[in-house]
Amino acid sequence: MDTWEVLEQECLACRECALCQTRTNVVFGTGSREAEVLFIGEGPGKNEDEQGVPFVGRAGQLLDDMLAMIGLSREHIYIANIVKCRPPENRDPLNVEQEACIGYLRRQTKLLRPKIIVCLGRIAAMKIIDPEFKISRQHGQWFERGGISMMALYHPAALLRDPRRRPETFEDLKTLQAKIRECCDHTYQEEGAAYA
Repeated sequence: MDTWEVLEQECLACRECALCQTRTNVVFGTGSREAEVLFIGEGPGKNEDEQGVPFVGRAGQLLDDMLAMIGLSREHIYIANIVKCRPPENRDPLNVEQEACIGYLRRQTKLLRPKIIVCLGRIAAMKIIDPEFKISRQHGQWFERGGISMMALYHPAALLRDPRRRPETFEDLKTLQAKIRECCDHTYQEEGAAYA
Protein backbone atom coordinates (compact mmCIF):
# COMPACT_ATOMS: atom_id res chain seq x y z
CA MET A 1 0.00 0.00 0.00
CA ASP A 2 1.31 3.46 -0.93
CA THR A 3 2.03 5.92 1.89
CA TRP A 4 3.16 9.55 1.91
CA GLU A 5 6.45 8.51 3.47
CA VAL A 6 7.24 5.85 0.84
CA LEU A 7 6.21 8.15 -1.98
CA GLU A 8 8.29 11.05 -0.69
CA GLN A 9 11.40 8.90 -0.26
CA GLU A 10 11.03 7.51 -3.80
CA CYS A 11 10.51 11.00 -5.20
CA LEU A 12 13.52 12.48 -3.38
CA ALA A 13 15.74 9.74 -4.84
CA CYS A 14 14.31 10.00 -8.38
CA ARG A 15 16.67 9.90 -11.37
CA GLU A 16 14.06 9.28 -14.10
CA CYS A 17 14.96 12.31 -16.25
CA ALA A 18 17.86 14.68 -16.86
CA LEU A 19 16.52 17.31 -14.43
CA CYS A 20 18.01 15.24 -11.58
CA GLN A 21 21.48 16.27 -12.80
CA THR A 22 20.91 20.01 -12.30
CA ARG A 23 18.60 20.16 -9.27
CA THR A 24 19.60 21.32 -5.81
CA ASN A 25 16.48 19.88 -4.15
CA VAL A 26 13.50 17.81 -5.19
CA VAL A 27 10.37 19.90 -4.52
CA PHE A 28 7.90 17.26 -3.35
CA GLY A 29 4.96 19.35 -2.16
CA THR A 30 3.68 21.20 0.88
CA GLY A 31 0.52 21.72 2.90
CA SER A 32 -2.09 19.58 4.60
CA ARG A 33 -2.15 15.89 3.68
CA GLU A 34 -5.83 15.97 4.65
CA ALA A 35 -6.60 18.84 2.25
CA GLU A 36 -9.71 18.83 0.10
CA VAL A 37 -8.17 21.33 -2.35
CA LEU A 38 -5.02 20.57 -4.38
CA PHE A 39 -3.15 23.36 -6.19
CA ILE A 40 -0.86 22.22 -9.01
CA GLY A 41 1.87 24.34 -10.60
CA GLU A 42 4.16 23.43 -13.48
CA GLY A 43 7.55 23.14 -11.79
CA PRO A 44 9.97 24.67 -9.29
CA GLY A 45 11.90 27.89 -9.94
CA LYS A 46 15.20 29.04 -8.48
CA ASN A 47 13.92 29.79 -4.95
CA GLU A 48 11.95 26.56 -4.83
CA ASP A 49 14.97 24.54 -5.97
CA GLU A 50 17.09 26.14 -3.24
CA GLN A 51 14.54 25.60 -0.44
CA GLY A 52 12.80 22.40 -1.57
CA VAL A 53 9.35 24.00 -1.13
CA PRO A 54 6.91 25.02 -3.90
CA PHE A 55 5.95 28.66 -4.45
CA VAL A 56 8.35 30.46 -2.12
CA GLY A 57 9.60 33.30 -4.37
CA ARG A 58 7.70 36.40 -5.49
CA ALA A 59 5.09 34.25 -7.25
CA GLY A 60 4.66 32.29 -4.03
CA GLN A 61 4.08 35.47 -2.02
CA LEU A 62 1.41 36.48 -4.53
CA LEU A 63 -0.16 33.01 -4.29
CA ASP A 64 -0.32 33.42 -0.49
CA ASP A 65 -2.06 36.79 -1.00
CA MET A 66 -4.50 35.21 -3.46
CA LEU A 67 -5.32 32.45 -0.96
CA ALA A 68 -5.80 34.98 1.83
CA MET A 69 -8.35 36.89 -0.29
CA ILE A 70 -10.68 33.89 -0.02
CA GLY A 71 -9.85 32.92 3.56
CA LEU A 72 -7.36 30.18 2.71
CA SER A 73 -3.78 29.53 3.77
CA ARG A 74 -1.20 26.87 2.98
CA GLU A 75 -2.31 24.96 6.10
CA HIS A 76 -5.72 24.35 4.47
CA ILE A 77 -4.56 23.16 1.06
CA TYR A 78 -1.88 21.04 -0.62
CA ILE A 79 0.48 22.44 -3.27
CA ALA A 80 2.45 20.31 -5.74
CA ASN A 81 3.92 20.62 -9.23
CA ILE A 82 3.81 18.63 -12.47
CA VAL A 83 7.60 18.23 -12.30
CA LYS A 84 9.43 18.09 -8.97
CA CYS A 85 12.83 19.36 -10.17
CA ARG A 86 13.65 22.78 -11.60
CA PRO A 87 13.97 23.03 -15.40
CA PRO A 88 17.14 25.01 -16.23
CA GLU A 89 16.58 28.77 -16.58
CA ASN A 90 12.93 28.22 -15.57
CA ARG A 91 12.02 27.03 -19.07
CA ASP A 92 8.77 25.09 -19.55
CA PRO A 93 9.17 21.44 -18.55
CA LEU A 94 9.59 19.21 -21.61
CA ASN A 95 7.00 16.53 -22.34
CA VAL A 96 9.55 13.81 -21.57
CA GLU A 97 10.19 15.43 -18.16
CA GLN A 98 6.47 15.74 -17.44
CA GLU A 99 5.92 12.10 -18.35
CA ALA A 100 8.83 10.94 -16.17
CA CYS A 101 7.41 12.82 -13.18
CA ILE A 102 3.61 12.73 -13.50
CA GLY A 103 3.34 9.39 -11.69
CA TYR A 104 4.42 11.06 -8.45
CA LEU A 105 1.66 13.65 -8.78
CA ARG A 106 -0.90 10.94 -9.58
CA ARG A 107 0.13 9.05 -6.45
CA GLN A 108 -0.04 12.25 -4.37
CA THR A 109 -3.53 12.89 -5.73
CA LYS A 110 -4.61 9.32 -4.95
CA LEU A 111 -3.36 9.61 -1.37
CA LEU A 112 -4.93 13.06 -0.92
CA ARG A 113 -8.29 12.33 -2.59
CA PRO A 114 -9.06 16.04 -3.16
CA LYS A 115 -12.51 17.30 -4.06
CA ILE A 116 -11.09 20.26 -6.01
CA ILE A 117 -7.96 20.66 -8.14
CA VAL A 118 -6.76 24.15 -9.10
CA CYS A 119 -4.20 24.28 -11.90
CA LEU A 120 -1.86 27.27 -11.72
CA GLY A 121 -1.09 28.27 -15.28
CA ARG A 122 -1.24 26.90 -18.79
CA ILE A 123 1.23 24.00 -18.49
CA ALA A 124 -0.53 22.44 -15.50
CA ALA A 125 -3.97 22.94 -17.07
CA MET A 126 -2.86 21.30 -20.33
CA LYS A 127 -1.48 18.30 -18.43
CA ILE A 128 -4.32 17.87 -15.95
CA ILE A 129 -7.50 19.20 -17.61
CA ASP A 130 -7.11 19.18 -21.41
CA PRO A 131 -4.09 19.10 -23.77
CA GLU A 132 -5.80 21.84 -25.82
CA PHE A 133 -6.48 24.07 -22.80
CA LYS A 134 -6.36 27.81 -23.55
CA ILE A 135 -5.68 29.68 -20.30
CA SER A 136 -6.70 33.08 -21.70
CA ARG A 137 -10.17 31.74 -22.61
CA GLN A 138 -10.81 28.95 -20.11
CA HIS A 139 -9.44 30.25 -16.81
CA GLY A 140 -12.06 30.17 -14.06
CA GLN A 141 -14.21 27.56 -15.85
CA TRP A 142 -15.08 24.30 -14.07
CA PHE A 143 -14.39 20.83 -15.44
CA GLU A 144 -15.17 17.43 -13.93
CA ARG A 145 -12.63 14.58 -14.15
CA GLY A 146 -13.04 11.37 -12.19
CA GLY A 147 -15.42 12.96 -9.70
CA ILE A 148 -13.04 15.88 -9.02
CA SER A 149 -13.95 19.49 -9.81
CA MET A 150 -11.09 21.21 -11.66
CA MET A 151 -10.32 24.76 -12.72
CA ALA A 152 -7.31 26.79 -13.79
CA LEU A 153 -6.09 30.21 -12.67
CA TYR A 154 -3.44 32.35 -14.26
CA HIS A 155 -0.06 31.41 -12.81
CA PRO A 156 1.01 33.94 -10.15
CA ALA A 157 4.21 34.61 -12.16
CA ALA A 158 2.03 35.58 -15.15
CA LEU A 159 0.11 38.00 -12.90
CA LEU A 160 3.39 39.57 -11.80
CA ARG A 161 4.32 40.07 -15.47
CA ASP A 162 0.88 41.36 -16.46
CA PRO A 163 -1.05 42.92 -13.53
CA ARG A 164 -3.98 43.71 -15.88
CA ARG A 165 -5.06 40.08 -15.46
CA ARG A 166 -5.52 40.47 -11.72
CA PRO A 167 -9.19 41.64 -11.74
CA GLU A 168 -10.34 38.57 -13.71
CA THR A 169 -8.23 36.37 -11.44
CA PHE A 170 -10.01 37.86 -8.43
CA GLU A 171 -13.33 36.87 -10.05
CA ASP A 172 -11.95 33.35 -10.59
CA LEU A 173 -10.95 33.19 -6.92
CA LYS A 174 -14.49 34.10 -5.89
CA THR A 175 -15.75 31.26 -8.11
CA LEU A 176 -13.32 28.93 -6.35
CA GLN A 177 -14.48 30.18 -2.95
CA ALA A 178 -18.09 29.41 -3.86
CA LYS A 179 -17.17 25.89 -5.06
CA ILE A 180 -15.28 25.17 -1.84
CA ARG A 181 -18.29 26.30 0.20
CA GLU A 182 -20.48 24.02 -1.89
CA CYS A 183 -18.50 20.79 -1.77
CA CYS A 184 -15.81 20.83 0.94
CA ASP A 185 -16.56 19.63 4.46
CA HIS A 186 -13.74 20.91 6.64
CA THR A 187 -11.61 23.35 4.66
CA TYR A 188 -12.89 26.41 6.55
CA GLN A 189 -14.27 25.22 9.86
CA GLU A 190 -11.34 26.60 11.87
CA GLU A 191 -11.49 29.93 10.01
CA GLY A 192 -15.21 30.50 9.93
CA ALA A 193 -14.92 34.17 10.83
CA ALA A 194 -12.44 34.95 8.09
CA TYR A 195 -14.62 33.15 5.61
CA ALA A 196 -18.06 34.46 6.63
